[in-house]
Amino acid sequence: MSKATNIIHLESVGSTNTYLAGRAVDLPHATVVSTYCQTAGRGQRGNSWESEPNKNLSFSVLLRPQNIIARQQFYISEAVSVAIVKTLKRYISNHRVSIKWPNDIYVDDLKICGILIENTLCGINISQSIVGVGLNVNQREFLSDAPNPISIINYIDRELSLDDLLEEVTKEMVATFDHYDTTQDFESLHKEYCSMLWRNDGFYPYSTPQGERFNARITNVAPDGILTLCDDQGNSRSFAFKEVMAIL
Repeated sequence: MSKATNIIHLESVGSTNTYLAGRAVDLPHATVVSTYCQTAGRGQRGNSWESEPNKNLSFSVLLRPQNIIARQQFYISEAVSVAIVKTLKRYISNHRVSIKWPNDIYVDDLKICGILIENTLCGINISQSIVGVGLNVNQREFLSDAPNPISIINYIDRELSLDDLLEEVTKEMVATFDHYDTTQDFESLHKEYCSMLWRNDGFYPYSTPQGERFNARITNVAPDGILTLCDDQGNSRSFAFKEVMAIL
């Protein structure tokens, strides 16, 4: 299995993604920056990420794709999401661990992990990808108004070593990414990603930013990340990120 070649651990930092981006030019592929006290963690949609100090994992991984080009960048998100689900399933075996499109990680209907991927493009190529991950591990209670957070400890009722879990999950991430970047077997990756999608088994409620609500089922996620739903009237509807939201 591939491994993180360089782990930089910081006692405290505003954002591991921001720190890594500032140093990336001099760092090799698979470098990891981690902290157990992130003071300004960033999530999707501009949200902040709540993380009790010394209880959870906050880290970023530098990836340098060799064969995944700019128009295929969603494959990076798929590889990372699949790797994290596989890691969590080793600990949480009696509940469904899944990927909420595009790349939140859920246990049943509760969010256990957030991912923020920032790609730097150079023409048709991706010069670097910084993958930021916030994974709830040993935090039992959450004080923010986030609607549905959960931690590993809520399922297994024992604390995990953050150092050991960091090593395990980053190894899985780098190994999965390297495998598909090398083999370019993106069809297999995409099938695995789609099989892990949250709520991929029937009709569920959705809403648009304009306030429209409707029931639909997932029919496809395109290689560029576009989500296609079929509503309960039989209409096929496609959405980019932020154009539709699942209702909990």
